[in-house]
Amino acid sequence: QMWEEAIALGKELAEQYENEMFDYEQLSELLRKQAQFYENIVKVIRPKPDYFAVGYYGQGFPTFIRNKVFIYRGKEYERREDFEARLLTQFPNAEKMKTTSPPGDDIKTSSGQYIQCFTVKPKLDLPSKFHRPVSEQIVSFYRVNEVQRFEYSRPVRKGEKNPDNEFANMWIERTIYVTAYKLPGILRWFEVKSVFMVEISPLENAIETMQLTNDKINNMVQQHLNDPNLPINPLSMLLNGIVDPAVMGGFANYEKAFFTEKYMHEHPEDHDKIEKLKDLIAWQIPFLAEGIRIHGEKVTEALRPFHERMEACFRQLRDKVEKQYGVRAILSSLEERRGSRPRSMVRSFTMPSSSRPLSVASVSSLSSDSTPSRPGSDGFVLEPLLPKKMHSRSQDKLDKDDLDKDKKEKKKEKRNSKHQEIFDKEFKSTDISLQQAEAVILSETISPLRPQRPKSQVLNVMCSERRFSVSPGPPSSQLSPPPITPRTKLAFSIQPNLELNGMSSSDIPDIPPPLPLKGSTADYGNLLESQDLMSPTTSPPAQQR
Repeated sequence: QMWEEAIALGKELAEQYENEMFDYEQLSELLRKQAQFYENIVKVIRPKPDYFAVGYYGQGFPTFIRNKVFIYRGKEYERREDFEARLLTQFPNAEKMKTTSPPGDDIKTSSGQYIQCFTVKPKLDLPSKFHRPVSEQIVSFYRVNEVQRFEYSRPVRKGEKNPDNEFANMWIERTIYVTAYKLPGILRWFEVKSVFMVEISPLENAIETMQLTNDKINNMVQQHLNDPNLPINPLSMLLNGIVDPAVMGGFANYEKAFFTEKYMHEHPEDHDKIEKLKDLIAWQIPFLAEGIRIHGEKVTEALRPFHERMEACFRQLRDKVEKQYGVRAILSSLEERRGSRPRSMVRSFTMPSSSRPLSVASVSSLSSDSTPSRPGSDGFVLEPLLPKKMHSRSQDKLDKDDLDKDKKEKKKEKRNSKHQEIFDKEFKSTDISLQQAEAVILSETISPLRPQRPKSQVLNVMCSERRFSVSPGPPSSQLSPPPITPRTKLAFSIQPNLELNGMSSSDIPDIPPPLPLKGSTADYGNLLESQDLMSPTTSPPAQQR
């Protein structure tokens, strides 16, 4: 389940497949695996193994472990008692030590075997790429993996014993162990190379405890926000242990120990630390408020009295803290806490020409990923001048003739007005068929599908004494371009009943007028002057466009 390591190896393989071997089939399979690994990191909860410090003391052990300390990585859900039993089976004559303090020379030089075992806490060492706060589900991997520093804390009392408040004189003796390599590695245990010890004052211990408590509340809140199906029992115990003063006393013990005039007078150098502790106490209130809100949404009817009591205790606690230490507020936006993507996003895409003349729509919602059947549906902004864009794209190859610029401009304006008129009729009236719009699109989108004519012969097809009849619908005076003086006296008209793009000429009874030479036999069809063969009720099929 170390998917982070698998992703790193997968990236090396992807580089080989993509740039060295050009094996795209293996690359696609590898990328699918990587996608599954990323999804597992976010969604799958992995067990956190414990780490144990094991010391082998006495001359009875082999030389490679004699009087040395090792850090072991336990198995999943393995307790310290189970690990010790598994360890003692390898050395049945060894004696287990009862203390965690380092042994003296008498034990190290004795001829027997003594094993010291206790649980250590791995120290988080985040990679440098995490330069901003990230999800706890991602960070949790690095709390127990890729770790090289481990710590063991042992409480030590100094000075006079205070029966009323044990936090006033409780010091922490913390031992730091640094292994030769990061765990886990090629082995599940490595030798400790360096050991050093630091002392934590009671006030520093209180600050550290409050910080860990706030982080624990925040992490559990984030887990319930990301996965509403999590059980509520761990959240109930955590909140009740902090809110209800009858359970653990809360931070009232810190107030009695450090927020007194006597302590301030005896330790003036701790003023900044005391202010930091007060700030952490004030920040705990909004975290608790969010946790209790989630608890109220998920609590069952059987636990409703328990939740109401917890709410009552929290209201008293909040009033007291806000009065003494101020009010703190956190972002209540669920999207910002989760680091989600922006809600709005604009996409442009082209609709099929068989549905509507309009070709571009704007999508203002991430949920509208599919192409709608009607361009006037919600979330879309229509652009009525798009037939002009379509016309300019499809006429790039035809507008390379020798006509004057003013004639071409008049022709484009007339075409635009024709397209606009067709769009207005179609959008406003629901009982008008799509035959006209399809014919207009056909006349413009078919040109890239046939071989390009020579520049000198373009006018022979487009211009004639008779108007260019596109569809047997509206009168030609409304849909045809302005008349242009032709070079020849040829007259042509498109037969709507004939197949376009490559129809065979076997069933044509009359001899058509001579056409210009082409590089291929594919054409619009055979153009006839005889009107007897025309069938005004048929139109070219949509798939031939």
